Amino acid sequence: MTMKTVTRTLTVPALLLALAGPGFAQSPASAELRFSTGVMHLREGRTDLALEEFKKAVQEDPKNPYFQKGLGLAYAAKASARSSGADAASAGEWKDAVACFRKALEINPYYVDVRNDLGAALVGSGDREAGKKEFLAAFSDAMNPSPEISAYNLGRAYLEEKNLAQAMSWFRSALNRNKAYGAAHMMLAETLLTAGRLDEAVAQLETGVRDAPNDLELLLELGRAYAKAGRFAEARSRFEEAAKADATGPVGRAAAEQLKTLPK
Repeated sequence: MTMKTVTRTLTVPALLLALAGPGFAQSPASAELRFSTGVMHLREGRTDLALEEFKKAVQEDPKNPYFQKGLGLAYAAKASARSSGADAASAGEWKDAVACFRKALEINPYYVDVRNDLGAALVGSGDREAGKKEFLAAFSDAMNPSPEISAYNLGRAYLEEKNLAQAMSWFRSALNRNKAYGAAHMMLAETLLTAGRLDEAVAQLETGVRDAPNDLELLLELGRAYAKAGRFAEARSRFEEAAKADATGPVGRAAAEQLKTLPK
């Protein structure tokens, strides 16, 4: 049994909230409505519909950086969903995403969150060094409201490159900024496991569960780590806890399946 690899993307899930809150007093009401509809479609996985709404919002007000970001996220989501990142369609979508994020920054250089999106799009397009530079620029910017996300993104990039030392360093930097950041706990544990340091991975997940007690994915990962370490009673306890807390949700269902794999 192995711990489940965490596969949260660098773009849509972590950053959609940044789209939901801003006011658009200087944009036409119809453009605001299209934008809000696009956000809803993107949240619910209807990427093509989101793309069309964001395009129309941008057509009505091309100088709104939030509209540009939304359009970029839709392009990035389409590119990410393709089975091959090397085909012409995904390459074009990554290029379009990069252009949208750069336009958003051109309109508002203080919109630091967009650097995370730009970095992710550059990494997705294959320009990994440029992407990491954007993540680093975002992390170093005093105006960044969520530097832990930038550090996490750098950690993910380095982990994908099998640079485990740098990955660990950046995941720890993310946790230094926000100790309750569950994704960083999970990815640091994943990196430790990849390095063959199972006991440290378990300890990291234990810390994560203490620091983010409401993160059920962390609880599930801790159960998997206990199972891998042969600590089956502790694994069972964690799986049962997760299954009870999320009885009909994806974490609860996964925990119930994991319970079936444990020795009687």
